[in-house]
Amino acid sequence: MSRRAKVWTALWAVYIIWGSTYLFIAIAVESIPPLLAVSTRFILAGAIMATVVRARGGSLRVSRAALASCAVIGCLLPGANAVLFYAEENVPTGLASLLIASVPLWLVVLRVAGRDRIPTPVLAGVGVGFVGVALLLRPSGGATALGVSLCVVSALMWSVGSFLSGRLPMPRDAFAATTYEMLAGGVAMLPLGLVSVGSFSPSTGSALAWLYLVTIGSVVGFTAYTWLLAHAPLGTVSTYAYVNPVVAIVLGVVFRSEHLTWQILAGAVIVVAAVAAVVRQEPPAATQPEEGVR
Repeated sequence: MSRRAKVWTALWAVYIIWGSTYLFIAIAVESIPPLLAVSTRFILAGAIMATVVRARGGSLRVSRAALASCAVIGCLLPGANAVLFYAEENVPTGLASLLIASVPLWLVVLRVAGRDRIPTPVLAGVGVGFVGVALLLRPSGGATALGVSLCVVSALMWSVGSFLSGRLPMPRDAFAATTYEMLAGGVAMLPLGLVSVGSFSPSTGSALAWLYLVTIGSVVGFTAYTWLLAHAPLGTVSTYAYVNPVVAIVLGVVFRSEHLTWQILAGAVIVVAAVAAVVRQEPPAATQPEEGVR
């Protein structure tokens, strides 16, 4: 297989895998308590990632400062995923993906608060993007106010975690960093997950969806993404930010018969277009979220 073919294979893997996680989260929480599902997901995924690090000849030895940073980021990023698990009990997958797609916009806001110099076209794109977000905030298409609010909280947590990951001392090996982030987030949430569990009987569909999130969503998706960062232009890799919501919307309509209102469609067009403009005009490292925990 040629290098170009490998790049596009990995890119489409990221498009489809990360776009599909919203669908599989919705299926998982149909019969598995959200906190239990997300905490065990990241503990197992972190253990698998540790094996991947060792198999690649890498090292899991990190400084105390880097380990502390991973713990902080781990509570924010997997924590954001936990909030999303709860949100998808009351929000269609397509709408959830669009609200999470606003992360690059929130990152620019955080950079402005940090007194970074932001190009005017990027600021204009962010302004337009938040018009789309505002359209999506009004519950519609089967969403509740609580569910929509939780999606926004999740996006904000993702944004803060991603923002801090570029400013805190982190392990040099991205795989090692993700390993500790997953384990930290999973372990931190596990006690609450166990407390929240009553009597439940996971369906076969929910169990398979959870397994997909552990293996394909977390491990395979992140491996493909990391490979792309080393072998493809960053501008090409960053296209996942606005392709993933499209994939999520299509899967939600096809597999869950989700209804798209004009409001959601209008918000989708505005948000996706704004994110595309922001990502293409900004250096990708400044706008893309940390994706190892998607």
